[in-house]
Amino acid sequence: MTDVMWSSLSAEGLHEHAQAPERVAELLRGAISAGTIRPGSKLPEVELTRQLDISRHTLRSGFQILASEGLVERHPNRGVFVHQPTAADVAEVYRVRRVLEVGAVRTAEFPPEELEQLHRIVSAAELARECGDVPAMAQANQVFHRTIAAQVRSAMIDALMEQVLARMRLAFYAKSEQPSFHHAYIVRNRELARLLSQGDRAAAEAYLLTYLDAAEAELVEHLDS
Repeated sequence: MTDVMWSSLSAEGLHEHAQAPERVAELLRGAISAGTIRPGSKLPEVELTRQLDISRHTLRSGFQILASEGLVERHPNRGVFVHQPTAADVAEVYRVRRVLEVGAVRTAEFPPEELEQLHRIVSAAELARECGDVPAMAQANQVFHRTIAAQVRSAMIDALMEQVLARMRLAFYAKSEQPSFHHAYIVRNRELARLLSQGDRAAAEAYLLTYLDAAEAELVEHLDS
């Protein structure tokens, strides 16, 4: 991995203190969520300690956090690698998504400004589709679902959703460069935003459950192929 690849990881705030491992994990989790790091990639200790200006102990503590979240794994005598997702991983992620996102649709308040934000996110994805901007389409989908979960107004839910989004991105990775892969998600997100704006929570909940079932099946089929 090159310095250019990690140039987006800011060392700001990464002083050697109790919160440094959590910040390291946050930065690397964000890079995984953004699709910067592919499944199976080795995380280079020497390069990362230099780029982030931290000790190897701090970096390894950050790796341990990510390992506990199922995002990385250590191979003896080889190093730390980004997890390669399996069908079982996808099933687990979607079980959690059904709790978090469907629960948010069922119980959370969606103020008008947040509903408008959902529509803006989908509009940005539609523009990206017209321009053939695959990374922007993928990012818009992540932001859309993060915004859904955020309506619960819970820091714990937000933190869990970040883990879910990172694991989702790993599962999506092999398909993420194909523009057509993202088109169905844009259409589904637009319909979900419409139902929420109409205030039809029951229809929105049912639609989201069908959406998640279909998305899980598509990913499992992809991983098995």
